[in-house]
Amino acid sequence: MNLKNIEHIGIAVQNLENALNFYQNILGLKFIKREIVETQAVEIAFLKVGESKIELLEPLNEESTIARFLEKNGEGIHHFAILVDSIEDKIKAMQAQGARLIGNKASAGADNMKIIFVHPRSTNGVLLELCEPFAKEE
Repeated sequence: MNLKNIEHIGIAVQNLENALNFYQNILGLKFIKREIVETQAVEIAFLKVGESKIELLEPLNEESTIARFLEKNGEGIHHFAILVDSIEDKIKAMQAQGARLIGNKASAGADNMKIIFVHPRSTNGVLLELCEPFAKEE
């Protein structure tokens, strides 16, 4: 159950184009891809920073959790994600130790990842995402 590295930092934004202009054109980060995750009602853009990524998140509608986050907090860091070897094993271990997770099992997230969020009440106020790539088909 090794923790591998910080996979990405998620930043909630009102306008993906404006945010991409800064991170890609002004800061100089390498654009990787854009993706829509319908189940989370969010459009995402990924940019490379060394071995990690920045994940820019724009809500697709007012019911999106990102829309609610923006309404309450404004733009800014939404979460950080840690890459794990086995998300299922990590979920079981964390639940056994009393960590509060958002959901009971991993779900499909962006960038071909299985994900689950750890509630900020368990992480000193920070939303944490655990992720593991889905197995690649041979």
